[in-house]
Amino acid sequence: MAQRNDMAIWSGLFRISADSGQTLQAQIRQAIVAAILDRQIAASMPLPSCRILAEKLGVARGTVVLAFQQLVDQGFLIAKERRGHFVNPEVLATPAKPSSKTPENSNQIDWKSRRQIAASDFQQPSKNQNWIKSSYPFVYGQFDPALFPTAEWRECNRMALAVLEIRNWAADMVDRDDPLLIEQIQARLLPRRGIFANPDEIIVTLGAQHALYMLATLLMTKGTKVAMEDPGYPDARSIFRLAGADIHATPVDEEGIVTSSIPADSGFVFVTPSHHCPTMVPLSNARRQDLLARAERHNQIIIEDGYDSQLLDEAPQQALKSHDRSGRVVYVGSMSKTLAPGLRLGYIVASADLIAELRALRRFMLRHPPANNQRAVALFLSLGHHEALVRRLSSAFEERRKRLVHAISAFLPDWQSTDAAGGTSLWLEGPPGTNATGLAEAAAARSVIIEPGDRFFDMKKEPSRFMRLGISSIALQHIEPGIRELATAAGRRPAAA
Repeated sequence: MAQRNDMAIWSGLFRISADSGQTLQAQIRQAIVAAILDRQIAASMPLPSCRILAEKLGVARGTVVLAFQQLVDQGFLIAKERRGHFVNPEVLATPAKPSSKTPENSNQIDWKSRRQIAASDFQQPSKNQNWIKSSYPFVYGQFDPALFPTAEWRECNRMALAVLEIRNWAADMVDRDDPLLIEQIQARLLPRRGIFANPDEIIVTLGAQHALYMLATLLMTKGTKVAMEDPGYPDARSIFRLAGADIHATPVDEEGIVTSSIPADSGFVFVTPSHHCPTMVPLSNARRQDLLARAERHNQIIIEDGYDSQLLDEAPQQALKSHDRSGRVVYVGSMSKTLAPGLRLGYIVASADLIAELRALRRFMLRHPPANNQRAVALFLSLGHHEALVRRLSSAFEERRKRLVHAISAFLPDWQSTDAAGGTSLWLEGPPGTNATGLAEAAAARSVIIEPGDRFFDMKKEPSRFMRLGISSIALQHIEPGIRELATAAGRRPAAA
């Protein structure tokens, strides 16, 4: 209860004056409401007791009691027996009120005018924070709590907290990574993709996006030319542009990126060859060979994102990196689609010279990813838990994908999907005149979450008729009812099953 009695954190919130023209009770209510709407009071933090606040403000205890009671009646506060008054979490779930500070106030800094890169102006990610509360979450990249290996993950975290293990990871490793994790990535993850690397050719990152940001920061500058798929991975496109690069949007067809359309003067080519983002088509063998040959001929660097490649496919393809003989392919991997997206753990595989430069850069950014997490993941891999999880997820997702394809055929027959096996999503093209963004809004009203395809295209002006449906977080039995609801939102009467 020390928090409730420490008035230092509350003293700045209350400015009570007998000359304000308002009652003391009204002033107390206004101060608390303003603090709540400005997100200055966390839901987990109890307010001071009525007695303590009254003493601090020099008012009668009954004045504070009445102010608190009215805020409870209005829904701003909730009273918990024996614990006190707390902010109602439902109030915090609503958007924060706009700042009352005006540009005319010369004391306020205009941060946008001072920024050197316009990160907030780039395309924003999909806003699906409440996807877990929806009935039919066809969202990509999230996990299914029912499939998460809770017991095994707890076991590995307990092991990582053993005295001897703490001695292994608690010290500052400066620019190094957990050697056990590097060993497990080298021995268990990479060979599945046909990649065989030495320890000095691997660096751990805080997910694939961190890997791409480091590569762009280190290797790209204003005017650097990067060819990448269109449609393609939107955050990669934004990351490269933040570094000053010029993006050449390269078309994609049923064989993946059209390699003949890659400009010869592009210094970099970014590709997702295992499962193209977002259509999921794999890059054909002929295109793979042509891409590698062109890169060799024009001295280009290939950044290969192992997008959605962690699961077991019926016909798995080796990574482009496995055919690299000149060190010009940089492989970016992630464990987000198998273990958990919130863990934020990825890696880069490249020539030792490049990895050394990336380690030097990373040291100035964050030194190294949290070593306790690295050790827990290393133990998870070493004990075989990850391989068992991959088998379980692959089986579950394959069943879900087939159920989704069947449901689309039955209830949205005029929507065309890409014919690509494996992966954790389906890319769909609607009939002419479809507005996927409008459909997403209508579907959300029926508790169906989908992802419109606009953000995947570079410089697209007209509304997109594409959408992506993820299967990683929706239960098998909810897929067909969800597509029925989606069909209704699309204005089509669901056909009989």
